[in-house]
Amino acid sequence: MPVRLDWSSCVAEGVPPMPQVVVPPPYRGPTLGAERIDAPGATVGECLEAVGKRFAGFAELIFDGSGRVHKFVKLFVNGDEIARSALDQPVADADEIEILAAIAGG
Repeated sequence: MPVRLDWSSCVAEGVPPMPQVVVPPPYRGPTLGAERIDAPGATVGECLEAVGKRFAGFAELIFDGSGRVHKFVKLFVNGDEIARSALDQPVADADEIEILAAIAGG
Protein backbone atom coordinates (compact mmCIF):
# COMPACT_ATOMS: atom_id res chain seq x y z
CA MET A 1 0.00 0.00 0.00
CA PRO A 2 1.44 3.43 -0.91
CA VAL A 3 2.69 5.62 1.88
CA ARG A 4 1.14 9.06 2.21
CA LEU A 5 2.58 11.79 4.36
CA ASP A 6 0.13 14.49 5.26
CA TRP A 7 -0.87 16.89 7.91
CA SER A 8 -4.25 15.29 8.62
CA SER A 9 -4.07 16.63 12.15
CA CYS A 10 -4.19 20.11 10.63
CA VAL A 11 -7.51 19.29 8.97
CA ALA A 12 -8.88 18.14 12.31
CA GLU A 13 -7.87 21.49 13.76
CA GLY A 14 -9.65 23.42 11.01
CA VAL A 15 -6.63 24.20 8.83
CA PRO A 16 -7.63 23.77 5.17
CA PRO A 17 -6.10 20.99 3.06
CA MET A 18 -3.27 21.79 0.68
CA PRO A 19 -2.09 20.70 -2.77
CA GLN A 20 -0.52 17.27 -3.09
CA VAL A 21 2.64 16.30 -4.92
CA VAL A 22 2.48 12.81 -6.45
CA VAL A 23 5.96 11.27 -6.48
CA PRO A 24 6.86 8.57 -9.05
CA PRO A 25 8.47 5.33 -7.79
CA PRO A 26 12.02 6.20 -8.95
CA TYR A 27 11.93 9.40 -6.84
CA ARG A 28 10.51 7.96 -3.63
CA GLY A 29 13.88 7.28 -1.99
CA PRO A 30 14.21 10.78 -0.52
CA THR A 31 10.50 10.80 0.46
CA LEU A 32 10.93 7.60 2.48
CA GLY A 33 8.57 5.77 0.12
CA ALA A 34 5.78 8.33 0.22
CA GLU A 35 3.74 8.48 -2.99
CA ARG A 36 1.60 11.52 -2.09
CA ILE A 37 2.83 14.43 -0.05
CA ASP A 38 0.76 17.38 1.09
CA ALA A 39 2.73 20.46 0.10
CA PRO A 40 2.04 24.00 1.28
CA GLY A 41 2.28 26.54 -1.50
CA ALA A 42 0.33 28.80 -3.82
CA THR A 43 2.21 27.78 -6.99
CA VAL A 44 3.63 24.60 -8.50
CA GLY A 45 7.15 25.82 -7.73
CA GLU A 46 6.38 26.65 -4.10
CA CYS A 47 4.89 23.19 -3.57
CA LEU A 48 7.88 21.43 -5.11
CA GLU A 49 10.26 23.60 -3.08
CA ALA A 50 8.34 22.73 0.11
CA VAL A 51 8.78 19.02 -0.58
CA GLY A 52 12.46 19.62 -1.37
CA LYS A 53 12.97 21.39 1.96
CA ARG A 54 11.25 18.59 3.83
CA PHE A 55 13.12 15.73 2.14
CA ALA A 56 16.86 16.01 1.52
CA GLY A 57 17.80 14.90 -1.99
CA PHE A 58 14.36 15.41 -3.52
CA ALA A 59 14.99 18.84 -5.07
CA GLU A 60 18.06 17.55 -6.91
CA LEU A 61 15.88 14.97 -8.67
CA ILE A 62 13.53 17.68 -9.96
CA PHE A 63 15.72 20.76 -10.48
CA ASP A 64 19.06 21.28 -12.22
CA GLY A 65 21.88 23.40 -10.82
CA SER A 66 20.28 26.62 -12.08
CA GLY A 67 16.89 25.93 -10.48
CA ARG A 68 15.13 24.85 -13.66
CA VAL A 69 13.17 21.62 -13.94
CA HIS A 70 15.34 18.86 -15.42
CA LYS A 71 14.66 18.13 -19.10
CA PHE A 72 13.72 14.53 -18.30
CA VAL A 73 11.03 15.57 -15.79
CA LYS A 74 7.44 16.29 -16.82
CA LEU A 75 4.94 18.02 -14.57
CA PHE A 76 1.16 17.70 -14.52
CA VAL A 77 -1.49 19.60 -12.57
CA ASN A 78 -4.74 17.68 -12.20
CA GLY A 79 -3.74 15.47 -15.13
CA ASP A 80 -2.85 18.30 -17.52
CA GLU A 81 0.78 18.63 -18.57
CA ILE A 82 2.35 22.00 -17.86
CA ALA A 83 5.53 23.51 -19.26
CA ARG A 84 8.67 22.97 -17.18
CA SER A 85 8.94 26.75 -17.04
CA ALA A 86 5.44 27.13 -15.52
CA LEU A 87 6.56 26.89 -11.90
CA ASP A 88 4.62 30.06 -11.16
CA GLN A 89 1.31 28.42 -12.13
CA PRO A 90 -1.16 28.86 -9.25
CA VAL A 91 -2.53 25.80 -7.47
CA ALA A 92 -5.51 25.38 -5.18
CA ASP A 93 -5.89 23.30 -2.05
CA ALA A 94 -7.35 20.26 -3.79
CA ASP A 95 -4.92 20.30 -6.75
CA GLU A 96 -2.60 17.43 -7.52
CA ILE A 97 0.90 18.06 -8.91
CA GLU A 98 2.21 14.90 -10.51
CA ILE A 99 5.83 14.32 -11.44
CA LEU A 100 6.65 12.01 -14.33
CA ALA A 101 10.23 10.88 -14.63
CA ALA A 102 11.40 9.80 -18.06
CA ILE A 103 13.40 6.60 -17.80
CA ALA A 104 15.82 5.78 -20.58
CA GLY A 105 17.00 2.33 -21.42
CA GLY A 106 16.97 -0.28 -24.04
